[in-house]
Amino acid sequence: MKIEQKIVESWANIEGNVCTMAELLNWIYELKQKTYVNVNECSINDSTFWFYDDYNGEILNRKRSFFSIKGMRRFEDGHFIDEQPIIIQPEIGYLGIICKEIDGVLNFLMQAKIEPGNVNHVQISPTIQATKSNFTRAHGGKLPNYFKYFEESSNYDVIFDQIQSEQATRFYKKRNRNMIMKIDEDIDVYPNFKWMTLGQIKKLMEIDNLVNMDTRTVLSGIPLITSRWTDQELERIKKIFIDDAFFKSIFETSPSDTLPLIFQKVNNYKMFKELTVTKIPLNQLVNWDIDEYGIVCKNQADFMVRYYDIEISGREVQHWTQPLFKAIGIATFGLIIKEINGIKKFLVKIKPEIGSFDKVEVGPSIQWEPTHYTYNDDLVEKVFRSHIEKKNKIIYNVILSEEGGRFFHEQNQNVIIEIDNEELVELPEDYLWVDYSALNYLVQINNCLNIQLRNLLTLLKI
Repeated sequence: MKIEQKIVESWANIEGNVCTMAELLNWIYELKQKTYVNVNECSINDSTFWFYDDYNGEILNRKRSFFSIKGMRRFEDGHFIDEQPIIIQPEIGYLGIICKEIDGVLNFLMQAKIEPGNVNHVQISPTIQATKSNFTRAHGGKLPNYFKYFEESSNYDVIFDQIQSEQATRFYKKRNRNMIMKIDEDIDVYPNFKWMTLGQIKKLMEIDNLVNMDTRTVLSGIPLITSRWTDQELERIKKIFIDDAFFKSIFETSPSDTLPLIFQKVNNYKMFKELTVTKIPLNQLVNWDIDEYGIVCKNQADFMVRYYDIEISGREVQHWTQPLFKAIGIATFGLIIKEINGIKKFLVKIKPEIGSFDKVEVGPSIQWEPTHYTYNDDLVEKVFRSHIEKKNKIIYNVILSEEGGRFFHEQNQNVIIEIDNEELVELPEDYLWVDYSALNYLVQINNCLNIQLRNLLTLLKI
């Protein structure tokens, strides 16, 4: 049986065969209860590791490792668009999940991880979530658990391996290596790890702030369209799906139906839009104030930078200081879907961002930062708002967190709505309806789908 079919079967398995949902929830609860977490704002003068270099206008640490914070300005066609502090972290880290067939059922080895910026402390993370500084031991610590499997990945069955972008509104050209790898050998399961079916992970995503961003981006890469299927194999998979229109969008459409239009829109933007981003010293940001406690915008903004004194029990390094990007408000990311001729279609938008690796990526239907509250003439936004206000055909609505190692209490509302066929027949520029097969094809290529869209796609049920 193909691994993709095993994945679909695991997707449909919510009860689990290693741990029940009740056992998983109890495990997370107990870990929260026994773990001491104390995170408080502080002055950078309290840190012996981080400092602000006023001459170069940069926040960095004594080892020049992990990341730094500088200023960034963006211009489009010669016009100033915006400026902000941004995280500079050019290294590529690992976000990896190990899976294994246990008694005929594919399970994924997930970690209950505590990050300083997590709003609820413990969140379900990939098997490995490691920056290059982590696995090169720049901090002098031990290698992350299970790192050897990813270091020696050529010895195993690699299901997915792609370098994908991070949040381009906070990072400058930041990327991580997303991997899913199947092993057959028995391995030790450490206390903060549990085997789960894909269906159980998806079910946990329905709970606010429980499954972290890194898990969601890795699972978005599961390849479903890269195998050749016999009619008999497809018939067996079809029986697993409750959503027939979704099945057809994956297995009965061709990526070539919409890929030329997607590439045309993306490449037109890259070719004809003069987009310039320039790193500048933080002290040259006109609308931002810098002091020993961080960086704050003089106007309304989506975030600020703050320094934190952090204590977390059970970690190798249990007490440290660092800067974090602190959210101001909650963002909204939305995916609009509809059924056309019995096939589920997904509305996406070409999305430029200040930190994008190559100017622009394909984003979700809606990507509103907290300050995006004004009504405008965009028809898509009007339709989305109307459905939200009337609570009409909302099939998914959950609050989920961004990565807690760099962001403090950054949450977003993830909404998936299904509209009627007669809605949004004519689309504004930069929007287009696509099949899931095209999106699943594009996620196998780096820097095509942005992280907001990838994370929304992970929420879909079969």
